[in-house]
Amino acid sequence: MAFPTVDAPYGLKPVNLVGGQVFAGATRLIPIASGYDTDIFAGDLVKLVSGGTLEKDAGTATATPVGVFLGCTYTDPVLKYQVFSQYYPADTVASDIKAYVADDPASLFQVAVVSSGTTIGSIARTAVGNNSSLVQNAGSTTSGNSKVAISATTATTNTLPIRIIDVVEETATGSDAFVEAIVKINAGMHQYENATGV
Repeated sequence: MAFPTVDAPYGLKPVNLVGGQVFAGATRLIPIASGYDTDIFAGDLVKLVSGGTLEKDAGTATATPVGVFLGCTYTDPVLKYQVFSQYYPADTVASDIKAYVADDPASLFQVAVVSSGTTIGSIARTAVGNNSSLVQNAGSTTSGNSKVAISATTATTNTLPIRIIDVVEETATGSDAFVEAIVKINAGMHQYENATGV
């Protein structure tokens, strides 16, 4: 039996960079438009849109993210003080909303594997080097965490947004059944490496 047990997806968590470089917590502050109408949770993929602001990237088999959302800050419209939040609540009206984004194209992330929805699945070691699609699930307004995961179905398809770099052995449920993977945003999909503008 795996320890610890992974019983639900938790979004993408930065762990390090390609080549084993340390992820030192570096982020970029990117504005979110006042009144943007979609929740964004810690671990969700996000993208730049025209106007230079940030939105959730809800893509599955295709996505063009700039990075992963790690929280935000804004002046609370009712209480009038600065808030640091694990997630962005939809429809927040403030002129100073900024998201913390892990936007380095070389970032590697730990993520859960699902068979569908939030049902934990697994991949074999042979999936390393393949690509996968994202599985979008609603995050938790209680914890502020994402529930995005990757699909257990992998392929060499070059338009899929996620590349599997490694598996997480500590939570394997069998000798070749890995419920978590180390992944990166595919080079042609990351907005900083895509020649097409927003």
